[in-house]
Amino acid sequence: MDIIVKSINEIKKEKFDVLVVFSYEGEGVRESVSDSIKRLVNDFINSERFNSKFGEIIVINGHPSFKRFGFSKILIIGAGKKDNFDSEGLRKLGSLISKNASKYKYSSVAVLNIDYPKKDKVLGFNALVEGILLGTYKFDKFISKKEEDIVELEKVFIVKPKFKANFEEIIEFAKVVVEGVFFARDLQNLPSNIATPTYISNVAKEECEKVGVRVKVIDRKEAEEMGMNLFLAVAKGSNEEPKFLVMEYEGGGDKWYSIIGKGITFDTGGISLKPSDRMEEMKFDMSGAASVIATIITLAKLKLKVNVVGITPLTENMPGGRATKPGDIVRGMGGVYVEIINTDAEGRLILADALEYAKRYKPEFVIDIATLTGACVVALGHEAAGLMGNDDTLKSIIKSSSQRTFERVWELPLWDDYDEYIKSNFADVKNVGNRYGGAITAAAFLKKFVDYKWAHLDIAGVAYTDKEKYYIQKGGTGFGVRLFVDVFKNLSK
Repeated sequence: MDIIVKSINEIKKEKFDVLVVFSYEGEGVRESVSDSIKRLVNDFINSERFNSKFGEIIVINGHPSFKRFGFSKILIIGAGKKDNFDSEGLRKLGSLISKNASKYKYSSVAVLNIDYPKKDKVLGFNALVEGILLGTYKFDKFISKKEEDIVELEKVFIVKPKFKANFEEIIEFAKVVVEGVFFARDLQNLPSNIATPTYISNVAKEECEKVGVRVKVIDRKEAEEMGMNLFLAVAKGSNEEPKFLVMEYEGGGDKWYSIIGKGITFDTGGISLKPSDRMEEMKFDMSGAASVIATIITLAKLKLKVNVVGITPLTENMPGGRATKPGDIVRGMGGVYVEIINTDAEGRLILADALEYAKRYKPEFVIDIATLTGACVVALGHEAAGLMGNDDTLKSIIKSSSQRTFERVWELPLWDDYDEYIKSNFADVKNVGNRYGGAITAAAFLKKFVDYKWAHLDIAGVAYTDKEKYYIQKGGTGFGVRLFVDVFKNLSK
């Protein structure tokens, strides 16, 4: 898709299918390709009792006056109250442009009457572009009979904003980031019979090597030699070979950072078997890994001047004659003995060995991302990821990026008091506490394996969805890619 910034006079000379205008509550439309078209649109809004509520849509078809401007329709999108406007609003409006283009089969549009947030207009422009791009996502790989008359949105003209910025650079940056989000979503949406640990590690290796990222894939034998017994304890019940994936993006400088993603390619719960209802969603238990893999590739494409190692332990969690049993005690890579009370608390086990592995880079900080606990969904619903960690500055960095990208996080406490919840009578620590504070006790467990600045993102509630919402379609959301890129973009400066 081409997204092109032009003045309103230049746009008047272009041919496109649809003119898109945003209409604000109480104001209607203030800008169009001519005064006569502006009056037409506002009269139409009034006659149709169009309230300009956010997300409201109405179309004017084939008016005779359109012919001299080279378009046949006007798409009016309600933008709500201007006083409440922010970057996320523009991101949502952007997605409505591309989604309605797909619905009504438009291949080219021009967008006028855009108000940008007063606080950060450049961020608002970036959000609009992101929304337009994110709204085009679809996953139809396994749909045999596809629509025959699909029309792709190929060209979007945006009226040139009245502030200064390198708009072409912002557009190209957004394109690369959204490609990364789509890559993560595609991995998430694949079924687990295809997206096995071997498949994901092979795809990651292939894509990483294209952009100059060094990749190491540690197999079962090497993991055994390295003492990754917690990771292997989860893998014991599966016939699929586990893979421990390490991706090194070296963009510049002498500091290393690390992001770690949980990669359970299917989670039955193991011997602590889950209920069958909605178990098919457990293919999404590798969403953290998908986010990390996509982020590393995206950082390399953007050539950001940072050094980041992405680590994703990949395995299934299955029941079987060789599977780990509740009550088993296993020694982790760093020497910590863990009593495994519940085999369905497996994500923290594989992350523990990954957190130990990250120590060899002497990282400035480590962020792990995981669909870790249902308790986090109970606490925060499907609106935010849980954020916990041991360093206030790192948490502030994540929160700032969260506000810019609207990949929302909410901090939960991680006081030492919670360590009591995971004390074991027979080992150094047990992998679950009681029924209370489950998201926090999971983070308290992970804290046992770090000696650096560290933050944990529990994305169980935001990694995938069964409800379409603006630029987020049903299935995997790719949560974390835009957040991580923003973190490292700012560090690279």
